[in-house]
Amino acid sequence: MDEYGNSGEGRATRRDEAVRAAVEQGLLGPDSPIVGLLDVTGIRESAAELRAAFAEVTAPGTPVLHAFAVKATPLVPVLRLLREEGIGAEVASPGELALARAAGVSPAETVLDSPAKTPAELREALALGIAVNADNPQELDRIDGLVRSAVSRSPLGIRVNPQVGGGSIGATSTATATSKFGVALRDEGAREWVVRAYLDRPWLSRLHAHTGSQGIPLSLMAQGVAETYALAEEINRRIGRPQIDTIDIGGGLPVNFASDATAPTYAEYARALREAVPGLFDGRYGLVTEFGRSLLAKHGTIVARVEYAKSAGGRAVAVTHAGVQVATRTVYVPGSWPLRITAYDGKGRPKSGPEVVQDVAGPACFAGDLLAEGRALPLLDQGDYAAALDTGAYYFAHHYAYNSLARPGVYGFVPDRATGVRFATVRDPQTLASIVAESGGAHAGALTTLHTPGSR
Repeated sequence: MDEYGNSGEGRATRRDEAVRAAVEQGLLGPDSPIVGLLDVTGIRESAAELRAAFAEVTAPGTPVLHAFAVKATPLVPVLRLLREEGIGAEVASPGELALARAAGVSPAETVLDSPAKTPAELREALALGIAVNADNPQELDRIDGLVRSAVSRSPLGIRVNPQVGGGSIGATSTATATSKFGVALRDEGAREWVVRAYLDRPWLSRLHAHTGSQGIPLSLMAQGVAETYALAEEINRRIGRPQIDTIDIGGGLPVNFASDATAPTYAEYARALREAVPGLFDGRYGLVTEFGRSLLAKHGTIVARVEYAKSAGGRAVAVTHAGVQVATRTVYVPGSWPLRITAYDGKGRPKSGPEVVQDVAGPACFAGDLLAEGRALPLLDQGDYAAALDTGAYYFAHHYAYNSLARPGVYGFVPDRATGVRFATVRDPQTLASIVAESGGAHAGALTTLHTPGSR
């Protein structure tokens, strides 16, 4: 049992029942060979665990906003569910902001972070009263002009890079010496520039940092938060009053992809932070968090039909409908992003039998399109199903249109006494007409009208 009651065993049982029900209810089959499934019960439990973990370590009455990193699962029904569970939204583009607004997330529960905000994005955020963290001096100059021209209710701050180092995955390490994010605190003159920025701008009231994501150990995450807290304390001392009243500690809690267990937990992280940075939780600072993957990953499953079972070089190969289009990181960088695969039979029941070393391949036309290579599983046969686990974040919501493969439908599920499992549509499967439209179908003859002068 995970802390606060979210058990890996319970998730696995719900998942197995959902796969079977998806086949029985026609969501999975020969004509719909791939779906994404979201465990609504698990999502609610994770949101409750997050809130409880920080409530345990913060002083009573401390304002805390947990803002879900929309990039992890940019689906409007997911954002609406999280909003219902007391979770706001951290957005990093006009598209993500539009999704959050469509889900009903209020400006007061929204934070805008992006390294490339346009003047129009900043103007909209400030008009709505959305919190903004300036990424660099040039962006702060833009905000200066907007603040002078119109009154805004937006909480404003600066994002800093504490430069505490990277984890095991470079692409998800955001506090390295040369990270593209934030003001690099250890660069010559940078720390004093940040302090002066606050001294010159009484309306700057927040400080933000984000150390990284998957592959970052808790100790390094805590170090990044400690560096940010120390800077806030220094700025407030220099100013002589508590101008910075809120610290945004980012998110990035890593996910265990090796089993159904949740590790580390939010409670473990919160306690590690309290031990490393006790002053952060004494009530003098409001808190903002921006967790993404850790809220959703364990509650998503991609299930794909085995279209053909074959062999090559003496190894069994199951050719499925899930590959690079839904698991791009896993296919291209399998060492950093391995996924567990579970075998189900043609009726959606967990498959038993002796394990056989086999490849689980996707449908794309290149040799490296493999969900798993040399994996020991019960032998997958034609008409069986292969499920990629822990894919609720950064998988079925981030489609890669290789071979113009369609985006799969996504369905949320809960246990139901009457039907066993009840499903709700989160996103409809993409149609072929939509693929054509997105590929310029309305402009089919556009290029034929262009001719080089004198060529005709």
